[in-house]
Amino acid sequence: MALQPAAGARDLNPGQVDRNRRLCAQLATIYRLWGYQEVAPPAIEHLDTLQLLRSKPQNDVLRLASEEPLGLRPELTAPIVRAASTRLASRPRPLRLWAEGSIFRTFTGDGGGQRISERLQSGVELLGVRSAAADAELMRLLLACTETLGLKASHRPLLLVGHHGVLGALLDRVPAEQRHACRQALTDFNPLAIGALELPPGDVHQLQELLQLRGQPARVLPELQRQLGPTPLLAELATTLEIVAPVAERLGVGIQLDPSFQPQFNYYDGIVFKLVCQGEEAPVEIASGGRYDALVERFCPDPAEAAGVGFGFRIEEIRDLIDPANPSSSHQGSHLVAYAQEGGLAAAFERLEALHRLGQPAELLPDPCLDKPEAEAIASARGSSGLDWLG
Repeated sequence: MALQPAAGARDLNPGQVDRNRRLCAQLATIYRLWGYQEVAPPAIEHLDTLQLLRSKPQNDVLRLASEEPLGLRPELTAPIVRAASTRLASRPRPLRLWAEGSIFRTFTGDGGGQRISERLQSGVELLGVRSAAADAELMRLLLACTETLGLKASHRPLLLVGHHGVLGALLDRVPAEQRHACRQALTDFNPLAIGALELPPGDVHQLQELLQLRGQPARVLPELQRQLGPTPLLAELATTLEIVAPVAERLGVGIQLDPSFQPQFNYYDGIVFKLVCQGEEAPVEIASGGRYDALVERFCPDPAEAAGVGFGFRIEEIRDLIDPANPSSSHQGSHLVAYAQEGGLAAAFERLEALHRLGQPAELLPDPCLDKPEAEAIASARGSSGLDWLG
């Protein structure tokens, strides 16, 4: 009999569960203020839906043993987009939705075997808006959410921003047969792979310079404009960053524009972003998202409405970042009701339920205590918030 959870899974104690729930509730409050409505996508999806998420889904999606080709969702976006394009197709756009729940991913462990990761995610999807106004809304909403999470200056939050279209335009100068390898080398930040490309030395040098082109938008945008010329793509990106910058500055969130930044999911085709904080030992990614018009187009019968942008927060990473030393410290124990006499159980129940009617969490010590000091010792050992002693 296995006494430990499966590899990649974790048992959560009451304090961790309570903190997760509070973080999700804080985020949900902000989502609702911005007009987003909650949905509950299924954890199980057809593999052909999940195969839209990554270039190699067989290595990433956790498949189920069933008569149909099914798998567990590795994120929340694709199930929501599918539902929005079918069951919710008659609802007017823009359609603003949010959800929270577990996501499941597989990866190769140190020993070479398959391991499974289960994590809690909370996020939003804005569907039906093709303009950059949706990009700006999602990034402003992301920042509004971070204001409620309790991040500190020592966390040094940084919003990394990239753009699939900008990177594609930069790679248009490379021969078509080399573009995939160039993109892979850039997104992996692999200068050795760039040096090994079968390209003229001048092209290799430009790619190596592009690999180093990242920093504040005021510095990076002019260089991109020099390389690409005045394009609507860069103009939209600049406008979006101008709208986001004042809020980020007020909250102490840095912005880094990185043309080579691309997330792990391959369905993003526009702006992409990731919020990173400094943990005790290493940077911690707490949120990511971007635009995925092509994904919506796979489900949506109306090309005019085939647009989507969204993000997801990593709840457990946020919890551990905020409470690294004692993740259960936010848990407050219940009031303890204890009694002395053998016949005092009925009175103890009455007192317990009276506390409940007042909204006070309380629990009963089932068996009688010898005296009040013994009851106090038990309450202290249980971490109770107080003691009601019926002597």
